[in-house]
Amino acid sequence: MNGTGPAIDAVMLNFSPGSLMLLNAILAVVMFSIALDLRPRDFRVFLRQPRPLLSGLFAQFLVLPALTFLLVLVVAPQPSIALGLMLVAACPGGNISNFITHRAGGNTALSVSLTGFATVGAIVLTPLNIAFWGSLYPPTAEILRATRIDPVQVAITVGLMLVLPLILGMLLNAHRSALAARLRGPMQVLSMVIFVAFIVAAIATNWAYFLDYAPVVAVLVIVHNAMAMGAGNLVARGARLSAFDRRSLTIETGIQNSGLGLVLIFGFFGGLGGMAVVAAFWGIWHAVSGIALASLWSRYPVRP
Repeated sequence: MNGTGPAIDAVMLNFSPGSLMLLNAILAVVMFSIALDLRPRDFRVFLRQPRPLLSGLFAQFLVLPALTFLLVLVVAPQPSIALGLMLVAACPGGNISNFITHRAGGNTALSVSLTGFATVGAIVLTPLNIAFWGSLYPPTAEILRATRIDPVQVAITVGLMLVLPLILGMLLNAHRSALAARLRGPMQVLSMVIFVAFIVAAIATNWAYFLDYAPVVAVLVIVHNAMAMGAGNLVARGARLSAFDRRSLTIETGIQNSGLGLVLIFGFFGGLGGMAVVAAFWGIWHAVSGIALASLWSRYPVRP
């Protein structure tokens, strides 16, 4: 995988500070729209029966980063591509996982709760996973040393962009349920349309770089995404969860918050080429693979 040469590790994609602020705001709106589906009692259910929730968090924050590290060791891609894969694996579940789980006939309540818990956990676990796994692989350790990433700043970014909107959305749903119900559908559709449009615009701005490097990254992202979904499914089977819950864990582990990944890449790594191309391609591919899997599973309903 080293045939692309070192150029991609030196490329800094074009992404203005104003664009980064816009992406932060978009992701905050996305998380707020997800939180409109959440109530504190949704979390209490899984605190009483924690096995599905703990299995999902285990797959998300421990198994997937470890498998990603093994993939990097075997394939030995360019350092910025390797770190991009590690960073995406360290992110919590993506904003479309709940929609895809619903289409797949899985446990949507579990998916929503996993997104909520993983988002809160990401304050600590995302910077910890990036620092830990990135430091174990010498080429990516060099990038981390050069950028001097501050885990506290990453935690603050994740907290303000994801956790605060999550809390605000839950509070609105708890105290103004009628208003939350009216906002829920339009907000979720609007946030997804804006998010997709933003990714398309970012790719268009850097189209030449994507043409040069996307074919190399595409195969790795497809394999990585398949590994993520497989990991979620295997962990669920190991925990002896129902098929209803297994579908949720498979999708939740395979749908990553690549938008958060892009924020971290442009905010802390200067838009490093390989990392940004990985996160952007993940943002496209996981939606394609997730919807395809959901369409297949929807033909074979399972009981709750």
